Amino acid sequence: MAASRLSLRYIRRFTTSAGDAATTTVKTTKISASKAKGILRKQHDPDKALEIYSNVSNHSASPVSSRYAQELTVRRLAKCNRFSDIEALIESHKDDPRIKEEPFYSTLIRSYGRASMLDHAVKAFEQMGQYETPRTAVSFNALLTACLNSGKFDKVPQLFDEMPQRYSTIVPDRVSYGILIKSYCDSGSPEKAIEIMREMEGKRMEVTTIAFTTILGSLYKNGKVELAESLWNEMVKKGCEFDSAAYNVRIMSAQKESPERVWELIEEMSVKGLKPDTISYNYLMTAYCEKGMLDEAKKVFEGLKRNRLAPNAATFRTLVFHLCDSGLYEQGYAIFKKSVGMNKIPDFNTLQHLVVGLVRNKKVNDAKGLIRTVKKKFPPSFMNAWKKLEEELGLDTKTEASSTPA
Repeated sequence: MAASRLSLRYIRRFTTSAGDAATTTVKTTKISASKAKGILRKQHDPDKALEIYSNVSNHSASPVSSRYAQELTVRRLAKCNRFSDIEALIESHKDDPRIKEEPFYSTLIRSYGRASMLDHAVKAFEQMGQYETPRTAVSFNALLTACLNSGKFDKVPQLFDEMPQRYSTIVPDRVSYGILIKSYCDSGSPEKAIEIMREMEGKRMEVTTIAFTTILGSLYKNGKVELAESLWNEMVKKGCEFDSAAYNVRIMSAQKESPERVWELIEEMSVKGLKPDTISYNYLMTAYCEKGMLDEAKKVFEGLKRNRLAPNAATFRTLVFHLCDSGLYEQGYAIFKKSVGMNKIPDFNTLQHLVVGLVRNKKVNDAKGLIRTVKKKFPPSFMNAWKKLEEELGLDTKTEASSTPA
């Protein structure tokens, strides 16, 4: 209840008038939506996230940044199951004069989707008429996206057929079809997605590279390699221009073959004028790791900077995991420290492997240092698994005290 009251106070702060704000006892510094977005990416404490969001000076200054800032805040709350606070936050925006603007309203629908509150998203969509907000493909696509983000893939085809019949102002566009394609792919039915792609072609509607890449990735993930390669070759003949994301989907599949095959595709990208990105090299690094070629994998890691690329969380996760898997815990710890410096800390399961290995190899201080660092980076609500691990390994203060001779 205390957390809920705290968060609602933050909500009130950014929904009050200027006069009311002047009487607040909390001194705040206003920031831009773009800056807030950057800060929120690194902030995992839900109450602090709400405070940051409440201090955005002008939500209309950058509509895209404002949308992402709101969605990031909602995601932080959702991870802590603060659904009543999410509802209060989103509903408070309905008092904004911009509620009659469809893009603004669509952000609220999307945010409910980010919290997997699909019923609320659908309800908000159906209430648009009450606020005299236009209902077109813009809000329709927001609703379909909310279905995807909620993991309700089967709802997308249903709403895709139902809503345009109910509301004559809705005409599905290429984005709508792209979301429909993704819903079939995410539910493991890439063949059905191909049918939708053929339907788009029949209507002379552009099949975006994103939609094609989504289908390709689903085919590879479902083991339909021959069909995927056939589709790729078909699109090549049609003159389709591929981007790095499309190539990365092929590289993802190639990593299961060999590092050499991954290199071939990376070189092919370069020949075609495309720049391999961090994801491309992550797959190459993974291919080396899975072949036990850790020295080569580390060379790829070290070469990222030379290629003017920055490692992401997956880069660190992959390298730390495989170093630990080979018993190279000290090297794994060194990579972990680099991840901290870049704010790209690997997930708990990976670091658990590292901590256990450090303790077994009598590197207790390093293990404790790792846990201290993680505690500083994440809010208490994220620490339950770490506290349990500390107790199991005898690293917590209580265990140490009880084991110390009187």
